[in-house]
Amino acid sequence: MSRGRAGDASRKPALVVISSQALSLWNFRGPLIRAWVAAGWRVVALAPDYDDAGRARVASLGAEPLDYSLGRAGLHPLRDVLDIARLVGLLLRLRPACSFAYFVKPVIYGGIAARLAGIPRRYAMVEGAGYVFSDPPQGPALRRRFLRWAVVALYRLGLAGVRKVLFLNRDDEEMFRMLRLVSPDQTECVGAIGVDLDHFAPASSVVEPLVFILAARLLVEKGVREYVEAARLVRRLRPEVRFILLGSPDQNPGSVSHSELLEWSSEGVVEWQAHVDDVRPWLARASVYVLPTWYREGVPRGIQEAMAMGRPVITTDMPGCRDAVVDGETGLLVPPRDSRALADCMLRFVDAPGLVCRMGQAARKFAEQAFDVHAANDRILRAMR
Repeated sequence: MSRGRAGDASRKPALVVISSQALSLWNFRGPLIRAWVAAGWRVVALAPDYDDAGRARVASLGAEPLDYSLGRAGLHPLRDVLDIARLVGLLLRLRPACSFAYFVKPVIYGGIAARLAGIPRRYAMVEGAGYVFSDPPQGPALRRRFLRWAVVALYRLGLAGVRKVLFLNRDDEEMFRMLRLVSPDQTECVGAIGVDLDHFAPASSVVEPLVFILAARLLVEKGVREYVEAARLVRRLRPEVRFILLGSPDQNPGSVSHSELLEWSSEGVVEWQAHVDDVRPWLARASVYVLPTWYREGVPRGIQEAMAMGRPVITTDMPGCRDAVVDGETGLLVPPRDSRALADCMLRFVDAPGLVCRMGQAARKFAEQAFDVHAANDRILRAMR
């Protein structure tokens, strides 16, 4: 009997998902993988950092977890070329009918490898333009300019011949067209990837005391330092207000350091907690979610989760963020890199705690309309035809 099932699986057309992070496969792509499996695909999920628990979680989605070699951060020409060659060999052995890559390196290197392996149907999802297109206040340094030039060139190779490139916001789609990385008939904006609205159920509002939370990858570009400085400004006036910082240092070159986190925590300005697998209890005990990013986001997953749980949001008027928040209704938009403006918005909630409840209810309603993961998956499946 088991042999028959294995034989049936081997006859199904194979779809290879190429990611740079195993966690994202079940955390971000889980419902989509289930939808592919239900549609009759044999889904093979590639990631460079599986552990036993991760393999089990991906297998529970109906997919086959498979390791491959990929450096997540930075450009390392010799290693990257070897990784592409190994991936070509792996894809030639798998002989999939379709590939789907997301995150920067999988889109670029996975796209190049899939093309060399002769995969006929190739798809890519751009989830935000990312680090190299996010300029620091003093403007891009020479190293970042070179990196941007290299990434643009590599994107051009990785996206060549891709059947459809999916974007989460119009700003990124327009930028990629302007850079001539994609053609107009090659792109489609599918909006937010969505969250499970039952899993991220509304929680009661918290107003005594008011608690702000930033939960994200702890990158400088995410506005972590602006958040800490705004917390200092608010606590000078209202010392009872709490500020939670949730996340861990990252391999990305823009990560804040572990020593900074310890310093902020010992100072008492923020309560730092390293990465957790389930963010819901932390959002439930918070009043307002804050993401002061100056990073070119897709549509931030953290904002979607917070709004689904009925939390108003303070974020920046940046690509992706302004697509997720209706200023003055579901939250507040602030200029990027402006700690004073961020603190002023926080104080609006502190001085008028009724806004937490009113905007939180509006946030949940907006999430029901715009962030339903099942509707998002339908849009992706339609784009892939």
